[in-house]
Amino acid sequence: MSRAFIGMVAGIALAFAAYFGGFVAFVLVAVLGAAGYTGGAWLDGGGSTVALRDMFERNRR
Repeated sequence: MSRAFIGMVAGIALAFAAYFGGFVAFVLVAVLGAAGYTGGAWLDGGGSTVALRDMFERNRR
């Protein structure tokens, strides 16, 4: 799947959430979608817990 297609599907999901559920549902879908994207990107990159720890330590400095 291309990133454009995934973005389109995410946009449609957000539109449905906003239309049927209101603003709170829109924000909930957006936050959970971002968390899912982040988790998927982390798993695509190997999913190493050491790399995750290093990323957080790098940001604290």
